[in-house]
Formats: sequence, structure tokens, C-alpha cells
Amino acid sequence: MPRDLLTPEAPLKGDAQAILNFALSGSLGRIALVSSFGAESVVLLHMVSKLAPQTPVIFIDTLMLFPETLAYQRAVAERLQLQDLRVIQPDPEALFSRDPDGLLHRTDPDACCALRKTQSLTAALDGFDGWITGRKRFQGASRADMELVERDADSGLIKVNPLADWDIARIAAYRERHALPPHPMIARGYQSIGCAPCTSPVAEGEDPRAGRWRGHEKTECGIHIRDGRVIRGTDS
Repeated sequence: MPRDLLTPEAPLKGDAQAILNFALSGSLGRIALVSSFGAESVVLLHMVSKLAPQTPVIFIDTLMLFPETLAYQRAVAERLQLQDLRVIQPDPEALFSRDPDGLLHRTDPDACCALRKTQSLTAALDGFDGWITGRKRFQGASRADMELVERDADSGLIKVNPLADWDIARIAAYRERHALPPHPMIARGYQSIGCAPCTSPVAEGEDPRAGRWRGHEKTECGIHIRDGRVIRGTDS
């Protein structure tokens, strides 16, 4: 699928806005943007708001996010005038059945992520042909050859990765050029921001994702899957 889509008529390589134009033109079907409103999210949100502000934007509120993330989400959505923001929360019956005391993350973080995030996203994407992600190649060795457009082997949905070849410096430069607000927790050493119980600051010299699920091999929430397996070292 990816290489069939990267035709000479689709000017994608090296231009995130061209990739987004292509994705949102209807050529790939019905597409949503999935955003964590995390440390790097505002760049892609800004691009989409300028190109197609009516694009559905899906935000998964796991009910365990930092208050700062929730406040940032509201502020950014208002600032960018996102027209179709969808705040999705886990199924309350499933939470009551499988995590009634809110402590599942301590004993089985993979199961907690599946319950609070992966299953919620799967339901939210029902009816869509694909989604736009903020994944980048620098975030892990498994992404070094990540395509700009790919198809998920398990769900069959298309994934569009407009910022695949961007690095931290380019992200920061774009944010500063457009006077976009940074996530408030970046200044406190949080370089990758997820649920509060499973996220900690990162020390100088540490990998940016070292603060996610610290003490566990786990570094991925599970929404990016390859051949039925969680891809380690990625970001939502």
C-alpha cells in the first residue's frame, strides 16, 4: 500500500503540508487526526487547523492524564479553533469490570493501556479509512524506515506520518516561528507525556522516552502494532 500511494503525482517526500493535503484530499478515504496533545503535538495540530480545520481530531482521555495536559488540550483547541474535536474516554462498564480501583497500571501496564487507550481509539476510528499520526523516525530504531503513508497490518487502516523525517530542532523551530504554546510540563523535564502514574521527568542525557513506564521494558502504549505485536520505542 505505501509505495503504491507514493506516486510522482503525489508530491509527498520532504513536505509535511503536501502530505497532509494529499491525506485530506479524499484520495485515502475518510481520515482523522489522532493527537495526544503532548510535548510535540501542537505542530501537527497547527498544520491541520490551517489546511482543513474541519478535520476530525481524536483525543483519548484515559482518565489518568495530567491536569496540565487536559488544560493544554482545551487551550490549544480553542487557540487553533479546531472544529471537530472528539474527546474519547474509556468505556465506564469496562473500567468498572477490569480496573475498579484504578490500580491496574501497577500490576499490568499493557492491560491498562489496552483498556484505557487502545480499545478507546479502535472504537473512535470506526468508520474511518485511516488516521494521521505524529510519529517520527528519530523516536526509535524500529521507525528508521517508516513510510510516510502505510497500512496497519492488523486493522487495515491507513496511517499517515507527515512528520516522519522531522527532528526535535525542526519541531521547536516551527513552534517558535508560529508562536505556538509549548506543553507546560516540558519546562519541568517531561519530554514524552502520557498518563500521570506512568510518566516521570527525564534527566539530562537520558532518552526522551525514558520517563515512560520507568522500570519496565514497556515504552509504547500499544496503539501502534506490527504483525500483531506492540512496537516498542514509539510514540502516540
